[in-house]
Amino acid sequence: MMVAKAVVFIVDDDELIRDSLAQLVKSVGLQVETFSSAQSFLDTELPDQPSCLVLDVRMPGMSGLDLQDELEKRDLSIPIIFITGHGTVPMSVRAMKSGAVDFLQKPFEDQDLLDTIQHAIELGKHSRLEQTEKKSIEQRIASLTTREHEVLVLVATGMLNKQVAHDLNMSENTVKTHRARIMHKMLVDSLADLIRAIGKSDIQLPKSNSR
Repeated sequence: MMVAKAVVFIVDDDELIRDSLAQLVKSVGLQVETFSSAQSFLDTELPDQPSCLVLDVRMPGMSGLDLQDELEKRDLSIPIIFITGHGTVPMSVRAMKSGAVDFLQKPFEDQDLLDTIQHAIELGKHSRLEQTEKKSIEQRIASLTTREHEVLVLVATGMLNKQVAHDLNMSENTVKTHRARIMHKMLVDSLADLIRAIGKSDIQLPKSNSR
């Protein structure tokens, strides 16, 4: 399968800076898309490929920090590198607390930006893999029957088959049958693997009962 080339989004209201950054990024073989405002970036449908966002902090209209907040509200995960010529400590703290990869003060060395972009892209690839795995696991959980889901929740808390049977008012052999089907559908070979898989999903397990 062909791996999509990474794309770097550049959002800066200064055309000269946009063009300069675009040429720099293209020089190392990366795809580039530029935007003159935060709103124009939001209005664009993002491609399904590894990416990062090089974002100016201070711009007319929506600021870079406001764009970061809006992306979070929309549940759009993209690694952000802030660049600014007028940054403050509170700005950088806010950006980094909200998950920015870095906060670079202009003027910065070209290589520093390129290194940071490469790091951001790798972070983005890892995040995409985690999201893909999470979606796959949640699809498997959704394939379980209502009874299998009930058994899954109890087994994953560490309860023995006989305890699950008692709680769900069924025979221990029936629990074993459900458990085998669960392991098959979840594509796991052990309880430890099952618990790890559940941990990567949004399913909330009750606290284990001490018996």
